[in-house]
Amino acid sequence: MSKDSPSSANRFRTLPFWLPEAMTRQQWLVLLAAWIGWVFDSMDSTLFAMIMLSSLQDLLGPTANKASIAAHGGIILAVFLVGWAVGGTLFGTLADYIGRSRTLSLSILVYAVFTGVAALSETWTQLMVFRFLTALGIGGEWAAGSSLVAESFPDKYRTRVVSLMQSAWGAGFFLAALVNLFVVPWAAAHYFTPWRAVLVIGIFPALSAAFIREKVGEPEPWLRVRQRREKIKLSPERSNPKFTVLTLKQIFWPGLRRDTIVGSLLAFTAVFGLWAVTNWTPTFVVELLRGRAYTEATVSNYQSYATMALNAGAVVGYVLFGPLADWIGRKKTFLFFFTGSLLLAPYVFYTVKDYVTLLLLLPILGFFNNGVFSGFPIYLAELYPTRLRATGQGFCFNFGRILAATGPLSTGLLVSTLGSYARAVTIVSLIYIVGIVTLIWARETKGQPLPDE
Repeated sequence: MSKDSPSSANRFRTLPFWLPEAMTRQQWLVLLAAWIGWVFDSMDSTLFAMIMLSSLQDLLGPTANKASIAAHGGIILAVFLVGWAVGGTLFGTLADYIGRSRTLSLSILVYAVFTGVAALSETWTQLMVFRFLTALGIGGEWAAGSSLVAESFPDKYRTRVVSLMQSAWGAGFFLAALVNLFVVPWAAAHYFTPWRAVLVIGIFPALSAAFIREKVGEPEPWLRVRQRREKIKLSPERSNPKFTVLTLKQIFWPGLRRDTIVGSLLAFTAVFGLWAVTNWTPTFVVELLRGRAYTEATVSNYQSYATMALNAGAVVGYVLFGPLADWIGRKKTFLFFFTGSLLLAPYVFYTVKDYVTLLLLLPILGFFNNGVFSGFPIYLAELYPTRLRATGQGFCFNFGRILAATGPLSTGLLVSTLGSYARAVTIVSLIYIVGIVTLIWARETKGQPLPDE
């Protein structure tokens, strides 16, 4: 049997209540591949946040001040988000043509290689270019992986499995924090530049690309679409505009236009909030501890602990979004997470003055601010038919990143103007109002099967 033909045999019971009562070997492989890909995706995208200060201090020279580092860091993060958006759109369209599994393995290879290559940067502009290339693969991984998982499980279990897949993002944050926690002191003790050593670790996910390409087959809905395309090439139906018009253009046809706009704005809100607010947590920790008698290694450890605390709550949010969405609906669940982020982000970053209080509140902020991302592989998959699913998901989730690229720039500029990360983050957190208002036009898809044509 071809690896592209998932078998219904070899079913076995699963222990976690969270998963379906029985899963095929292929479904296990799909979930494992997507989860691993998203873990390393998260790790590679987070590593720069952990070493942004040290890398830019090194590359900009001893005269670099806080404002200069914030401005250059904002530019690099903005360019990274643009690359993420471009990669998500390109690889998403590619996944609709050559398959989810093939595109997943290719995207992982791209982001792993260029994360490692970034360690060779000699100027901040070189680092910016390598982060852009890394982002191409990171954006593509989500578009391919989320479609692969959504199409490999029945509707009854899809939301919980997709939420579990999204929890890999939190696991990747933990992994990045551990890398920073152990690699930085090791590198310093062995006379390596710590931030370069951290980025070199990011190349190891490339090994998983070979596993995915060899072991993970394509989902049956996509295989049916591929078979239909092959038949249409030889039939009179080849003139059907559904199959002759550029795929990306079809997500803006009348039947899907509103969904595409709504999906993009919801993603824009979440991504802007993540990169303009919580991704500055490591830098906020440095500001919070400034003036105290801590060594550089101790501050680096405190950054890691804060990142772990943030993502302890994030993992809970990722896992619970699915059950909440099945219980109260997709729109009300998005509203719950956006409102929590809107209220909590200003409180945490503007009022907290000591590190212990920050550690206690970060898990709650992570629950809302990060947990909302489980909604996108659930909701966006339900808006598009199989032939356009990866394209639609990739575009909405990643086009929002082009708009959200203004987030790090805004935060960096506000730091220069207002003189503190706390004040800057408090202002940009108002972005969650955009998501709340957008939900007025969102379709409720609770209880509806995935569109398949």
